[in-house]
Amino acid sequence: MKNNVIWPFRLVPAYCSGAWVAALLLRAATAHGQSSTATTVAIDPAKTYQTIDNFSASDAWSCQFVGQWPEAKKNAMADWLFSTEVGPGGQPKGIGLSMWRFNIGAGSAQQGEQSGIKDEWRRAESFLRADNIYDWTKQAGQVWFLKAAQQRGVRQFLGFLNSPPVQYTVNGKAYATDAKTNLAPEHYADAATYMAKVVEGVKQTAGITFDYLSPVNEPQWDWSDGGQEGTPFRNAEIAGLTKALNAQLVQQNLPTKILLTEAGKLNYLLATEDKPERGDQIDAFFKPGSPTYVGNLPRVAGVIAGHSYFTTSPYPQAVAVRQQLADKVQQMQGLRYWQSEYCILGDNAGEINGNKRDLGIGPALYLARTIHNDLVVANAAAWQWWVAISPYDYKDGLIYIDHNKTDGAYHDSKMLWALGNYSRFVRPGAVRVAAQLAQKATPEQQLLVSAYRDAASKQLVVVVVNSGNEAAALNLQLGKKPWLPERTYITSATANLAPTPAPRAKQPVRVAPQSITTLVGNLR
Repeated sequence: MKNNVIWPFRLVPAYCSGAWVAALLLRAATAHGQSSTATTVAIDPAKTYQTIDNFSASDAWSCQFVGQWPEAKKNAMADWLFSTEVGPGGQPKGIGLSMWRFNIGAGSAQQGEQSGIKDEWRRAESFLRADNIYDWTKQAGQVWFLKAAQQRGVRQFLGFLNSPPVQYTVNGKAYATDAKTNLAPEHYADAATYMAKVVEGVKQTAGITFDYLSPVNEPQWDWSDGGQEGTPFRNAEIAGLTKALNAQLVQQNLPTKILLTEAGKLNYLLATEDKPERGDQIDAFFKPGSPTYVGNLPRVAGVIAGHSYFTTSPYPQAVAVRQQLADKVQQMQGLRYWQSEYCILGDNAGEINGNKRDLGIGPALYLARTIHNDLVVANAAAWQWWVAISPYDYKDGLIYIDHNKTDGAYHDSKMLWALGNYSRFVRPGAVRVAAQLAQKATPEQQLLVSAYRDAASKQLVVVVVNSGNEAAALNLQLGKKPWLPERTYITSATANLAPTPAPRAKQPVRVAPQSITTLVGNLR
């Protein structure tokens, strides 16, 4: 099945228009170079693609500390991440993430400086003490956010490991040596038992059952520099650990599913590339007859997970690799794809640089483009961000905090709200439907449009990314009839998911320059 690709995209500097009043953003579009000709978007709710599972982010690494900050501050951050409530004027309080990723630590925090991990913020506690006694008071800050997510309506939870517990590693550390797998061969069963016990322990002490366990993370990288917890894995070793973990989950009667493989970049799902024993992972784990086939195990989720790093630019290559991925996944009956980790890394072919914190609209537009391509081209059923809260001078956070373990200032970013244009309105169970520009797209238009049918609410959600300097006018056609949204929400240089007036009948929907706009209305 070919996907509807609306392209190309070119990142442009953040638009500065002065103090726009949020409620007038769409109405004022004509004052900012509105094209005289409206662009038609043909929406076909009968032509369907993937069902959306969730939008998510992770608690690494800051939540171990932020979860012990003053109540008012950590609750405000939890509201930004998880809340689906609205405030005065219909303003969303948060972005309504529908899943939360919990970092199951390997114990480098208990080792302290002896861990070899230089940055204290990248160490993690373990529930398993050095004397092999389980201590469920550990990871308390992270458990606070786990509960805060549940209290605000999150219903899906995932536990992920960067490294097995240090008791079971070859070198006694939470990072690898000589680019070799750091899980000792005699401890595969022990590591599996540990993961199952963590699922049961968190269930008993926090009242939350992990829906998914991710036992390996980016197994293609060497993880030997002491920068954080991590270990490489070869495909055969992943299969061995998966079989051991599946047996434990079945034995303990736990419903948790195993998520594979969190590949370091999308290419490794499709081909061997430069990792002869760590690539070609769709075939390796989900093609019957493969020596590492595990797709028939009862606790293995029918999902292949990969990370969008190093594949988002330049634009034609980003589209091409995602189309290849969608085609490959479609060949595997019952398999779906999750984009399970991303933040802005590197220089991205000169389009944007991951270095330096930037709370503005520029990175948010780049992020929205990436989400669009992962959903529309790669058919991702889930889209998940890396660290929800960051203390770093880098484009890796949705929320930014002072580098302080007990208290400090905190700031939202436009990337937070850009993700919210999707996560707040495209809920689990929504189905992506066809949305195609009727006219041929040009570089000047720089429009990306996607649409989703929500089975529960019987509504249509349309997300429009306009990265250009000019406003756009859209005629939305639902079949042969015009469609007008009942509610609109805009993220721009001056607005964060701001509700704006719905367009009048027989008028085009006006989309502000350099903005992400979500349109919500009834299917009719």
